[in-house]
Amino acid sequence: MPTPAKPDLQAKLRDVPHQPGVYLHKDRFGTVIYVGKARDLRKRLSSYFMPSRSRTADHKTRALIESIWDFEYHTVRNEPESLLLEGKLIKEYRPKYNVSFRDDKRFLLVKVHPEEPWPRFQLTRVRKEDGARYFGPFAHSGALRRTISWMNKEFGLRSCRPMNPGEKDYQHCSNDIIRNCTAPCIGKITREDYLARVEQACDFLQGHAKDLVRSIEEEMQEAAAALDFERAAELRDMIDNLRKTLKPTRQFRKRGVPGKAINPEADVIELQEALGMETPPAVMECFDISNISSNHIVASMVRFRNGVSDNNNYRRYRIRTVEGQDDFASMAEVVRRRYSRILLEARARAGEEAADATQENPMEALRRLEKGWESEDEGQKKRKPYVRLPDLVIVDGGKGQLSSAVKELQRLGLHDLPIVGLAKQREEIFRPGENDPIVLPHETGALRLMQRIRDEAHRFANGYHQLLMKRRVEESILDDCPGVSQARKQRLLKRFGSVARLRKAEPEQIAEIEGINGRLAEEIVHFLKTH
Repeated sequence: MPTPAKPDLQAKLRDVPHQPGVYLHKDRFGTVIYVGKARDLRKRLSSYFMPSRSRTADHKTRALIESIWDFEYHTVRNEPESLLLEGKLIKEYRPKYNVSFRDDKRFLLVKVHPEEPWPRFQLTRVRKEDGARYFGPFAHSGALRRTISWMNKEFGLRSCRPMNPGEKDYQHCSNDIIRNCTAPCIGKITREDYLARVEQACDFLQGHAKDLVRSIEEEMQEAAAALDFERAAELRDMIDNLRKTLKPTRQFRKRGVPGKAINPEADVIELQEALGMETPPAVMECFDISNISSNHIVASMVRFRNGVSDNNNYRRYRIRTVEGQDDFASMAEVVRRRYSRILLEARARAGEEAADATQENPMEALRRLEKGWESEDEGQKKRKPYVRLPDLVIVDGGKGQLSSAVKELQRLGLHDLPIVGLAKQREEIFRPGENDPIVLPHETGALRLMQRIRDEAHRFANGYHQLLMKRRVEESILDDCPGVSQARKQRLLKRFGSVARLRKAEPEQIAEIEGINGRLAEEIVHFLKTH
């Protein structure tokens, strides 16, 4: 297919307005390779095509400039909007020259659930259909956190975590004493009055706060006139935070972002056609390895059903049999553990029928048993659901990871289970026994579906890795405790589960552990209290 003629970029630049917005650079294949934002689109885009820029730029920027074949842009109203749109587009297109926003993090939202006994405002990154009210997203997280803290004090709202705080919680709280809360937990305010304050705070977050901001400005001027410059500076910073938080911004949802909207069912059908499968892959499972350090190598398995995440069937694993960082061996272990367990559970559930099933192909036997279980489960709602085999397995990686996974499936007799590998660098899809990968256009729903499940597996694996690292940091304090050897440390953690629980233990409980006497137990308690 001949390469299309390169557009006249200088002529195209003359039509770019001097407005804030987001721009997208594309290569000769139409693939988005970089997404950026600018206060002045004309100036920023022009800078890429100045001869001096390519001579003075670093290697990465020079490679980007040499790859630019075309560009497009989208104007916005202000800088927070450009930041939100930039993040959305980077997550959608995953350009190879972008670093920021490629992770799974989203912009912060503010959530309040009116059905709670005493509603409170919380920060979250995920909008759910749970009956709560959501505000945002907000581009400036620091300003938002300070604004919420100020808002709780201004309207006398609670910031404690219990769902329904009571007298016991009040005893450990000082917000009422310093007049930061109306103390609904002990009945100092009725629920109707409290909900009225929550509603006022909601109006505030929606931008109906001009009078309130004006009153703070007047207070700042009075403080400055009275030479109370510390108070004036504090109010000035608060006004800046309020303006950043409450500045009107559009919410760039998927349908509002340039590009294709998400249609999970259509994406599944498109993936079926791209891979040449007989039936749509309604159930897909994806594996990812996280080995940031050799101390904790972990893996994740996420499941998508009909193109949507099935969170209840996510699994995480600690790699047991692999020494060092070996992605291929780690992938083999986790695939073996996942599907050998499904086979064992299926045989245990089938009972006598499984004995006959062992004479046929395990894949065919499981599919046959699944049909029988589906008909049985229709009239037995309380029966524990079986774990069925997926219609498609995806491994995060290229030929090496795919080959390791295929060998384990063959050992288990699952020769016919469809499996592919998705390589990150060029988003190539590898299939067993084929040297040439499948390369799908970046705007296709099939590739975006695979990217979503791959990114979700990556997020889930990294989350587990960070949890284990946090535990390791907490446990390392015992290494500095006098008299606690490595063996005693392991006994302590095995008995109490974590350092947090060990801190709450009495010396008598610690002294019950083998190798620890009463004196050492008291020293451990004293050490943990003072460190």
